[in-house]
Amino acid sequence: MDYSKRIKDLRESTGMNRKEFCDYFKIPYRTVTEWERDNRHAPEYVIRLLEYYIHAEKLTKEKPTKDS
Repeated sequence: MDYSKRIKDLRESTGMNRKEFCDYFKIPYRTVTEWERDNRHAPEYVIRLLEYYIHAEKLTKEKPTKDS
């Protein structure tokens, strides 16, 4: 499983940069950086909680379509 890609995809789906994401979720900046660089792995439960919260709070930004 590609943990670093999942974390980065989650963050990018919110439209937040890394600092905003860290501030919003109260996760240390260095921790998220290490997760995204694949130097450390986020626990599976943290990824699932982030996915759930982002979905439940409708934090996902819609990607622009070709017609926009």
